[in-house]
Amino acid sequence: MIRFLFCAVLLAGPVYAQDFQDTAAVDAAVSGFTGKPIGVEGGARSVIDRRLKLARCPTIALSWRAANHDSVVVSCGAPDWRLYVPVITPPPAAAPAAAAIVPVVTKPVVIIKRGDPVTISAGSAGFSITRDGVAMTEAAAGGRFLVDVDGARKPIQAIAVDIGRATLPGYTQ
Repeated sequence: MIRFLFCAVLLAGPVYAQDFQDTAAVDAAVSGFTGKPIGVEGGARSVIDRRLKLARCPTIALSWRAANHDSVVVSCGAPDWRLYVPVITPPPAAAPAAAAIVPVVTKPVVIIKRGDPVTISAGSAGFSITRDGVAMTEAAAGGRFLVDVDGARKPIQAIAVDIGRATLPGYTQ
């Protein structure tokens, strides 16, 4: 049994003695490439995990992964390996507040149209009077318009209350 363990240790020995890439040197290369230290905007987010066992590379190549510079690609041609190092990117610029506010102009809804029959009512506590007429202009709710009333020489002004209903100015409905 002891011989078996001794042989296993001898065979496994060269595997553990293999030379690995220094991750601290890769961190320094990434900082040099980005021009920023680790942990600041424009630099690597964090150090490369020291437990990572990469085969030693005589020459590493560095490039941006994308045009927005969100990570650095660290690669080796022989032996073939590739590592992506995330970079702290600045937050997107906010649009100016004035440009975001766009006034919306809505046209009021016309409830009385020219030629519509209209009942005009006016009154207070104790009395009420109504007259029928024909709208001469159009109006939205609460808007003023002219009404042609039979027997009147001139059109009268009214305030639109609802479809086909109006009141005289100064009276509430």
